[in-house]
Amino acid sequence: MRRHTTRRIPATGLALLAVAVSVSLGWSSEARQGQAQARTYPLETAAGLRLQSLKAQPATLQDKKGLQVTSAGVEEVAVVEGIEFGDGIIEAEIAGAPGPGAGEGARGFVGIAFRVSSDMQAFDAFYLRPTNGRADDQERRNHATQYISHPDWTWSRLRKESPSKYESYVDLMPNVWTRVKIEVAGTRARLFVHDQEHPSLVVNDLKTGAQGKGGVGLWVGSGTVAHFRNLKVQPSSGK
Repeated sequence: MRRHTTRRIPATGLALLAVAVSVSLGWSSEARQGQAQARTYPLETAAGLRLQSLKAQPATLQDKKGLQVTSAGVEEVAVVEGIEFGDGIIEAEIAGAPGPGAGEGARGFVGIAFRVSSDMQAFDAFYLRPTNGRADDQERRNHATQYISHPDWTWSRLRKESPSKYESYVDLMPNVWTRVKIEVAGTRARLFVHDQEHPSLVVNDLKTGAQGKGGVGLWVGSGTVAHFRNLKVQPSSGK
């Protein structure tokens, strides 16, 4: 009579198996490590937001409730109170379009800022230019997404010193809800758009550095009427 034996998988084998499963689910190794409890903000009111001259009010876009944030003529950040973020994952639905009377260069600039300083003047951010997504000019299309790091690393400086490195194409439309996800790990960050498996923009040298920390905010460019909803922030534990 044969005995049935149970084969034990070595600890190293289990670890490799866990990594394989995680990769199959679409998570990067940096994003998986030490995730803290995620917090979700519906953003159906302006409660809990620290505003400068931005105006925020509840609004419905495409039959979905959210928050309309309007720029007074300069790009600014509305910071969500109570968040300390260094590394981790940020997700949201955003939409933007040029506001009434906006200049010819308006693109409906809308995005998410992270590692925001207490005075709201320094931060990293990814943002979209929705009117560029389906423009007839291919050069404009190539500028559909953007990374910036204020106050020193503006879009104009980055474009001048490193053309095309901090911008990329993705299909966009103005005033349409667009899902974005940002993964941050040390000096690396990746922007995912439309629930795509692969990032639309990769930055390997975040200007806030490997130890950067700060708040999370709603970023709105000049001449823009922006909308935000369902913000989800999941910091890495201990960072």
